[in-house]
Amino acid sequence: MPINLLLLLLFTLVISTIFNASKALELGSTSISIPPAGPPISPAALVPALFIIGDSSVDCGTNNYLGTFARADRLPYGRDFDSHQPTGRFSNGRIPVDYLALRLGLPFVPSYLGQKGNVKDMIQGVNYASAGAGIIFSSGSELGQHISLIQQIQQFTDTYQQFILSMGENVTAHLISNSVFYLSIGINDYIHYYLPNVSDVQNLYLPWSFNQFLASNVRREIKNLYNINVRKVVLMGMAPIGCAPHYLWKYGRNGECVEEINDMILEFNFVMRYMVKMLRQELPDSDIIFCDMYEGSMDIIQNHEHYGFDFTTDACCGLGKYKGWIMCISPEMACSNASNHIWWDQFHPTDAVNAILADNVWNGLHTKMCYPMNLEDMVATKL
Repeated sequence: MPINLLLLLLFTLVISTIFNASKALELGSTSISIPPAGPPISPAALVPALFIIGDSSVDCGTNNYLGTFARADRLPYGRDFDSHQPTGRFSNGRIPVDYLALRLGLPFVPSYLGQKGNVKDMIQGVNYASAGAGIIFSSGSELGQHISLIQQIQQFTDTYQQFILSMGENVTAHLISNSVFYLSIGINDYIHYYLPNVSDVQNLYLPWSFNQFLASNVRREIKNLYNINVRKVVLMGMAPIGCAPHYLWKYGRNGECVEEINDMILEFNFVMRYMVKMLRQELPDSDIIFCDMYEGSMDIIQNHEHYGFDFTTDACCGLGKYKGWIMCISPEMACSNASNHIWWDQFHPTDAVNAILADNVWNGLHTKMCYPMNLEDMVATKL
């Protein structure tokens, strides 16, 4: 197919998606596929609720309700999910927080925009994550609408106020202080801001200074959460996007990871891990852990045969070399078996990888990722 025709088809498809999304919002349409609530809540749930803040790594449907190019509301996304339908998750199946919710004895967590706003729908957790979101407010804005980190924190604050009005301050404080908060954000500040050199940022900040800037913003927001009784926080580091199919295609390194990008990610994770260590000392009764996605992901890439992955560079769905040029937009672009691929699309891992990473966050089953403890140990600590 000629390149010009292909690009025209892509443009038409995405514009159609944006138009339909806007129309659905105006008419109050309920045509978007909503995932099942998951298994019923266990009477032995380890925590009251799971709250999620982040980007496309944990978005479970927020962007279905926004006018944006960053959407996963059509097949083949979700084809291997429990419902075999697209839900807004940027994967062929589950995302890490789905597996962790089950570990905690909770149902799948609904997106903030995907539920009706009743306290009973939010009492076991809410997912505020939005694909394209970054720590910096404007990161990812060229993709269209998204809910930034600061906006997600505000949405949680609104939820907190609803809980107080419904249950009272003491009950709400107890629920929130014993619930888990999972933060996975920051990668878009590189993909859509620093690496493209938006606003000449690379001349203003060297990578180390840029990472310090990002960390200071995350630190401020964690302290804001602490001030409204949040105590148990899982802060996720960045994955090695220098190994993602998009950058393998863009930099043309014959399938080798782009080290200069991965070095920036390593620095970011180092800064964040140190920040968590300091916050644990500064904030009384806080239980904050840092989980290094770089370590967990590189273990999978380097030991892919052990984990049963045959494809380490090529995405399952996409177009171009390594399927890293054009995003996954139709079932015809996808491989038949995603379970032997590390990458699902340009930037996101497959369900199989998400399951391994979730196991590591929970108890370090495959390799140690979390410091100073894993999630299983953290929830065993009662406040």
